[in-house]
Amino acid sequence: MAENEPELTRIRALPSWLLNRASARGRRLVGEALAQEGMRMPHHAVLSAVADLGPVAQAALGRTTGFDPKDMVGIIDDLQAAGLVTRAPDPADRRKNAISLTPLGRTRLARLAELGEEANEELLTALSPAEREQFLALLARVAQD
Repeated sequence: MAENEPELTRIRALPSWLLNRASARGRRLVGEALAQEGMRMPHHAVLSAVADLGPVAQAALGRTTGFDPKDMVGIIDDLQAAGLVTRAPDPADRRKNAISLTPLGRTRLARLAELGEEANEELLTALSPAEREQFLALLARVAQD
């Protein structure tokens, strides 16, 4: 903190402020890690969802991940151009596209998972293993709707 910067003790004691700061740091660390592979967080989210759900209709993928349909088209275009996913007519409804991972997409997703784990390790480095376990359990409870 700069010498003339106010301490902001009230705001810095708020759980919402602390969670926001931790979240911003986590996003920065993970974003920087994914960038090593030329990926952004939305790319990783969609690759992960396709791995879990695929082949999956493009519209269902958008609903599941929460991305706007216009954004989803761009993300899938990027992933397809990189050879990480394929688009093919959905066998259940040929008017829709089904998205699937390619073998290269599976390999890239595994590498992204490694990078993400390293970033999360850095995020939680100040905590002991027992503290991490407790922190994650508490955070999961707080994050429930």
